[in-house]
Amino acid sequence: MSQNRMSSGIPGLDEILYGGYIQGRTYLIRGGAGVGKTTLGMHFLTSGAKRGERVLFITLGETVTQLRRTAEGLGFDLQSITFLDLSPTPEFFAQVQTYDIFSPAEVEREPITRQIVEQVETLKPHRIFIDSMTQFRYLATDAFQFRKQVLSFLRFLVEQDTTVLFTSESSGEAPDDDLQFMSDGVLNLHFSHNERTLCISKFRGSDFQNGHHAIRLTSTGMQIFPRLMPQAFAEAFTTESISSGIPEIDELLHGGIERSTITIISGASGVGKSTLGLQFMKEAAGRGEHSVIYTFEERKETLLRRAEGINIPINVMQERGTLSVVQVEPLHYTPDEFAHLVRQEVEQKQARIVMIDSVSGYQLSVRGKDLTSHIHALCKYLQNMGVAVLLLNEVETITGDFRATEIGISYLADTIIFLRYLEMQGELRRTIGVLKKRMSDFEKTLREFEITRYGIKVGKPLTHLRGLLTGVPEFLNDKL
Repeated sequence: MSQNRMSSGIPGLDEILYGGYIQGRTYLIRGGAGVGKTTLGMHFLTSGAKRGERVLFITLGETVTQLRRTAEGLGFDLQSITFLDLSPTPEFFAQVQTYDIFSPAEVEREPITRQIVEQVETLKPHRIFIDSMTQFRYLATDAFQFRKQVLSFLRFLVEQDTTVLFTSESSGEAPDDDLQFMSDGVLNLHFSHNERTLCISKFRGSDFQNGHHAIRLTSTGMQIFPRLMPQAFAEAFTTESISSGIPEIDELLHGGIERSTITIISGASGVGKSTLGLQFMKEAAGRGEHSVIYTFEERKETLLRRAEGINIPINVMQERGTLSVVQVEPLHYTPDEFAHLVRQEVEQKQARIVMIDSVSGYQLSVRGKDLTSHIHALCKYLQNMGVAVLLLNEVETITGDFRATEIGISYLADTIIFLRYLEMQGELRRTIGVLKKRMSDFEKTLREFEITRYGIKVGKPLTHLRGLLTGVPEFLNDKL
């Protein structure tokens, strides 16, 4: 059975629904006040209007004037949308009406029903949005009559070859379980702890992406960011080594890091983690490849000035389009929103190296949720797309007991490079070493690591010292 899809008007939602709503079905949009139900419906109608479809907005709560004012503020074009305003008028309050023989539901149901039927038969709309279906509950004498009337109403609309979205105002006193059973799909909008999410609990006749997906209400409407599912992405690529451009580092790594691998660069603050990552990107730029840095902690201007001071032409790389530097405010983005940013760089700009600086900054965007699951999904997606991932991990200790990471993500790494401070003859020096490399062997010694105005300098293996990982080494045979 073929299924014609209708765009929701929101690209992220279409991705979650694997193409959009199924034509000729009914969908319930549920959630509390202010979660974006009406905004989602406006996207649905304006999307259809842009395609030349006839669309109808049936409102039983807000007036058309209120809806137009809200829509104009969000930039929606309502010129091609037909409205049927069934909301209470001011005259209803001003004119005291009593019903001596019949109940209010019996008296008011018939004219409302007649207006809807006449409008639908006249317009023959392709899309209908009803806001909200809960108002019909008060036109029924009991729950049985409500269920029967809504079923009949929805079937009437579907028989007109119409796709219907309708909202509900669920509460403890008036639950909407019956509407969930009657609809072909249920979209749940949530707002809690300053986060908005969407979850699909029912979508008859098709698969969909499970889980909670981030929502952001903006000045132009609603944006939805699908939860990242790494297994849904794959791109053909050639496995190859990526050189750092510094022979001594390539010797440590037996050629460099590999494409489609995850490399953790670990070390204390100021030891040179981002500088080392930039070195790989500088070499990639020489091959014409595009790289991107997401900096969660350091200001973009500071990073640019610092890189230029150590002979990494970061401004030229940006001008030529071989590097993007994105400053991220972690408390502004959810993990799904950040993943969306990364996907744009990879899928639209063909980024081949992605550096996250740093994991502790990214952890703030998770906001108490499971860091490992989110960063696992992001890294596996990048691997599937053939991207080399650089994760910068900051450890708190400068010297003392050695730890590769402090947040339990070392299992993700194909390669772990660590930078370490040493106290030697009253001076604080840096060393570099490799702890792990899945794709090849690696050098087991440590080398001195310097950052100069001419770039990175790496010395010969430090074979005359012991206790290097403690940060306070001892000389063997009293030799330097």
